[in-house]
Amino acid sequence: MAVLFPLLAVLIWAANTVVSKAAAGVFDPAAISFYRWLVAAVVLTPLLARPLWRRRAELRPHLPQLAVLSLLGMVMYQCLAYYAAHSTTATNMGVICALIPLLGLVLNGVVFRQHIAPAAMLGVTLSLAGVLYLLGHGDPASLLAGGINRGDALMLIGSASYALYGILYKRWAPPFGQWLNLYAQVLLAVAMLSPLAASADSLAIPAAGIPLVLFAGIASSILAAYFWMRGLQQLGSERTAIFMNLLPLFTALIASVTLGETIHAYHWLGGGLILLGVSLTQGSLAPLWRRWRPAAQST
Repeated sequence: MAVLFPLLAVLIWAANTVVSKAAAGVFDPAAISFYRWLVAAVVLTPLLARPLWRRRAELRPHLPQLAVLSLLGMVMYQCLAYYAAHSTTATNMGVICALIPLLGLVLNGVVFRQHIAPAAMLGVTLSLAGVLYLLGHGDPASLLAGGINRGDALMLIGSASYALYGILYKRWAPPFGQWLNLYAQVLLAVAMLSPLAASADSLAIPAAGIPLVLFAGIASSILAAYFWMRGLQQLGSERTAIFMNLLPLFTALIASVTLGETIHAYHWLGGGLILLGVSLTQGSLAPLWRRWRPAAQST
């Protein structure tokens, strides 16, 4: 069934959020950020190095764009997630990741002056309320006194980076196909992360860290990308994007089972508001909105 492809992709990405949290007790974040993309590069090189080399002349003019995409989507987003895992929970990380479509909408409106529909504006408001409720642990007013947790703030910045990545990828549309585009960005990420890796306290890979690196480098970076692309091909972008709404739920459940994290009431309420808002911005609740709006105007 076609729905299995995006479902498996989201399940793997949710598991990788938990892996990021687990890696916080095993790796220097600079080290696992580097090793993740190094493993992906090693796996993809036998398959894609020759095709990429044959198109090197075409690739050269697009290198600045691919470098920006790699910086936003692979270096900043993933690297900040590893640093965030040291001071926030996997459950919080999963819920904040659900904001990526919403952040993309806001960035499109602010930076590129794209019109935001009324339903989407309602979605932005609901999701913002959910974020404040979640980050305040059920008491948004506490954010005024204590501020946002450092890990949550890093995840918000990383999610905004990935939202901008999605916007620019669609606008620039590098003409090399999904796999060559991915491979080029992976190679650039390895190059950009090398100086950061050199600053790590330790680059040693302990025995407990081997499966974490392999999962991040192969399952999350390659297999999930393949499943997601198959979903896009068979279901289309709009239907596939809706599956991302399952990410915080899968993350919370996996974190609860494997890490013993407690799912609090504020996770359910804050996360629910975020997902409701995201659903409105993505248009998945558009038919309900259209039926409600005329009735509301007639009262």
